[in-house]
Amino acid sequence: MLSLQNVTKLYGTVIGVNDVSAELGQGAHGLLGPNGAGKTTLLGLITGQLRPTIGSVNVFGEAPFGNRRILSRIGYCPAADLTERNATPREWVTYLMRLSGFDAAEAPRRAARALDEVGLGEACTRPLSTLSKGMRQRAKLAGAFAHDPDLLVLDEPFDGLDPVARHDLVHLVRMWSQTRSLIVASHLLHEVEALRADLAVILGGRLVANGSASEIRELVDALPTEVKFKTSSVDKLAQLACGAGVVETLYIPNEDTLIIGTRQAGRLADMVAKAVHDGLVVREVIAEDRTLEGIFSRLMKLHRGVEQ
Repeated sequence: MLSLQNVTKLYGTVIGVNDVSAELGQGAHGLLGPNGAGKTTLLGLITGQLRPTIGSVNVFGEAPFGNRRILSRIGYCPAADLTERNATPREWVTYLMRLSGFDAAEAPRRAARALDEVGLGEACTRPLSTLSKGMRQRAKLAGAFAHDPDLLVLDEPFDGLDPVARHDLVHLVRMWSQTRSLIVASHLLHEVEALRADLAVILGGRLVANGSASEIRELVDALPTEVKFKTSSVDKLAQLACGAGVVETLYIPNEDTLIIGTRQAGRLADMVAKAVHDGLVVREVIAEDRTLEGIFSRLMKLHRGVEQ
């Protein structure tokens, strides 16, 4: 469905994306990264709005830039809010359908059907300026899929929504992913996780991980597990851990905190339990977060060089 080969996009001397290569098949995919990571630039390349400076982008086997045949198979919901605030949702989506090549009879029919599907049937004649952000997001989504694309590309579709609106739209997008391919960019892992999508993590313009949630978890599991101890006997605990041969990394950020990286968490736990039984005082033990949110945080730290 999507092939990226050594893709780099430069804005003058600024790197938008840097040597990205990936193969994404049919199905749902989440593009994760903090704000400024290069997600929107990558989506611009995928949707044919940008041409790569180096490398190649192919969607359904062809380069999308300037390719009307491929672009007609892509639906795009940008992160930016709608600017045509005087138009109604019906007028806006009908206009997009006319731009997509549908005639004066078919365009409003498609607009009405899409607006009903996103729950804007009753509000479709109100000016966009009078609608909440959640309702405007629904209008953008309707415009993205009303022409029935094979690939739906959504840039931060849930940003700024209240919990109820976010829940409703996540459910709607998840239903869409059952019948078409989907790429959703977000800086919030739990939103993409809720879509049950494969994950691609982009940081600093580079793709640093790509695969299923379990594959990315295995990638991070190969790294030492980090355990933080709060104790008044930092030196003693560090000496015991090193003597037990369970330490990969050791860091003392302050006088009562010890952070140990280990690939033998079970042996480390047994050693600490024995030390506590023998009188060592340990006030707190914080194990590394192994949820997907924790894994995402770990990948960000690794990319920034916090961990070695």
